[in-house]
Amino acid sequence: MRSVKHTLVALISSALLLALWQVGAHVLDSQILLPGLAPVFKTLVSIIGDGPFLANIGATVVRAFQSFLIIVILGSVAGVLGGNFPLFSAAMKPFVTTLKAVPVMSIILLAFIWFTSGQVPLFSAFLMGFPVMYVQVESGWRSIDGNLIQMCDLYEIKGFDRLVHFTIPSLVPSLVTGARISLSMVWKVVIAAEVLTVPRYGVGSRMQLAQVQLQTDRVLSWTLIAILLTACGDLLFELIVHAGAAVKRTVDRRRAG
Repeated sequence: MRSVKHTLVALISSALLLALWQVGAHVLDSQILLPGLAPVFKTLVSIIGDGPFLANIGATVVRAFQSFLIIVILGSVAGVLGGNFPLFSAAMKPFVTTLKAVPVMSIILLAFIWFTSGQVPLFSAFLMGFPVMYVQVESGWRSIDGNLIQMCDLYEIKGFDRLVHFTIPSLVPSLVTGARISLSMVWKVVIAAEVLTVPRYGVGSRMQLAQVQLQTDRVLSWTLIAILLTACGDLLFELIVHAGAAVKRTVDRRRAG
């Protein structure tokens, strides 16, 4: 019942947002400043029917997931090292603090000097997402229950068994939180980098080209596509998390039985 109420509230909120959009378009009465819902959705349909549509979507998705995987892998490894070795954590602190403070646009502009337009989104997204993953995993490692570690030492549980049955399950909440936050950042940074660097294919590239030609309906259409991509990416992530949790519960029940 509670989920139904939340869904209903979300639908009402979305309807109000669309209504405000339409009212604003009517008041401004300018296709350049703010086109109405009908022209935007008509443009959206035409964009989806274009030949390069899948190439643009695919390029952005590949860049986002490549950077996300690199963030998760390197951020997790570095986080474990930081949690284990204080000297490594001290060495990483200036690097992580700097990345958290540097504006996104500065990173993108510098990356554009160093790399090709297709590589800039990948590099920029990694630098913005890595600190989040690193900090989450490092803090998760340090918060592992000391009693659990003592029990493993007492019963001489070591190596692979200790890693699989105790260490990783203790880190899962931190891993999931870090990955979830990083994924949301990755989409925004990748598309922002595409807007500035304009690679051959990409959602951000289409936004920039439409903006230059004052095609506000196309900018808004590609923005809606970007929102849908982000929502689909988040949904896929949550499905994977829930599926993993379900598999773990099934395995635990079978072992207990």
